[in-house]
Amino acid sequence: MVAVSANRLELLQIADAVAREKSIDRSIVIAAMEDAIAKAARSRYGQETDIHADINSKTGELRLARHLLVVDEVENTATEITLDGARRHNPAAQVGDTIADTLPPFDFGRIAAQSAKQVIVQKVREAERDRQYDEYKDRIGDVLNGLVKRVEYGNVVVDLGRGEGILRRDELLPRETVKTGDRIRAYIYDVRREPRGPQIFLSRTHPQFMAKLFAQEVPEIYDGIVEIKAVARDPGSRAKIAVISRDQSVDPVGACVGMRGSRVQAVVNELQGEKIDIIPWNPDIATFIVNALAPAEVVKVVLDEERERIEVVVPDAQLSLAIGRRGQNVRLATQLTGWDIDIMTEQEESERRQKEFAERTKMFSEALDLDEMMGQLLTSEGFTSVEEIAYVPISELASIEGFDEDTAAELQSRALKHLAEVEEALDARRKELGVEDEVKTVPGVTSKMLVAFGENDIKTIEDLAGCATDDLVGWSERKDGETIRHAGALDGFEFSREDAEALIMQARVAAGWIEAVPEAEGEDTPAEDA
Repeated sequence: MVAVSANRLELLQIADAVAREKSIDRSIVIAAMEDAIAKAARSRYGQETDIHADINSKTGELRLARHLLVVDEVENTATEITLDGARRHNPAAQVGDTIADTLPPFDFGRIAAQSAKQVIVQKVREAERDRQYDEYKDRIGDVLNGLVKRVEYGNVVVDLGRGEGILRRDELLPRETVKTGDRIRAYIYDVRREPRGPQIFLSRTHPQFMAKLFAQEVPEIYDGIVEIKAVARDPGSRAKIAVISRDQSVDPVGACVGMRGSRVQAVVNELQGEKIDIIPWNPDIATFIVNALAPAEVVKVVLDEERERIEVVVPDAQLSLAIGRRGQNVRLATQLTGWDIDIMTEQEESERRQKEFAERTKMFSEALDLDEMMGQLLTSEGFTSVEEIAYVPISELASIEGFDEDTAAELQSRALKHLAEVEEALDARRKELGVEDEVKTVPGVTSKMLVAFGENDIKTIEDLAGCATDDLVGWSERKDGETIRHAGALDGFEFSREDAEALIMQARVAAGWIEAVPEAEGEDTPAEDA
């Protein structure tokens, strides 16, 4: 297109061809042409001139017009016109109106034509980027087939047909090599607008990539009869997938394995030989964790639901199998279940129980001035602290074989006396450390906590109110490839992050920094923003 006077149909043919090639709307191409022609016209009539081009989308007819603002007094003749001059074009013109002054067609110069071409290319490229972003932004989570276009520093650019995706080196399977022209399957995990256009980020290591591959291979998953509840992967090496069936007549594990392993083998081949353990999901977390640790056998589990930790006891000969090479099996089971798993052998568990038994027996004997046999009896009955003995109903203590009500009452009396002595000692230590009495009034604060606060220079309500959660429970950070643990003021206490946050908020209320929100009777009142 080198002249405005070019064949009218030629403009439309160019617009149609570009729109088809770039898969964008024809009107966008025509608008880009109009902008290009207007820019070229300004190079002839002056850059300050407000020139507009209009191409008829049906006939291809081009019109050029210079827009002039109607003013009382003209300061710039390129963009303004007097009221008298405007009324020669339009008798009804008023100050503030815009007059369109038609301009004659003209031939482009070489520089103007090149400039117009750049405008069109830029506008078309922007439209293509917008189209690509709109097309792929809702396809996050899909698995696509593509063609390797080029490999740059280990990163793979994949031609997806109507767009390009980037498969970064760390999203490729270990030891996987791809060459230009290879067909490749990948998972879209993110689509973002970038300065150079939308980026479609692909992955072959994402856990959901394996889940989507199973959905493609297993009709029962696609139909919703079998559901994938959780996936954990060590890409290129091993993976675990938990499945459940909504139909009792369908075995979820068997459906995923397929006849002679044909279905799971198809996924394994796509993942370059990655071994896959298919595990039945169970709503009972203990059963689920036992399944997740397969092929290791589990003798016993002990749950700590508050901290989401579980202790698993396995036979001595099964320890290495349960842990796996470099901890792989237990790590994948942890990812799959979301619980921290501690594995120990039967011998280790027996030794630990014996140690705990001896420690509790000694603690009861010293605190309550008992002989060893009485201490062992209390420990074997399941008591773990002096507080339990002090506040348990006397009838429960009296029901222990060999005890009567007088013995139970004496035990409780000694327990209460011991607790009072401990409380007195802690309070003296608290005062020695300079912790103010007001800190005791904060709900949830115990005497042991007060001593811990004093040892960590938290001595006033304002000090406690100004703490962050990490100050109380500690935090971890990675440094030089190692995890470094920083202790908090309440390390050693059974204290969660949620408990710490609640305690700090109570301190801020007590300090007068924020107001407590009263709860309406019979209903929960949402907390107001502080």
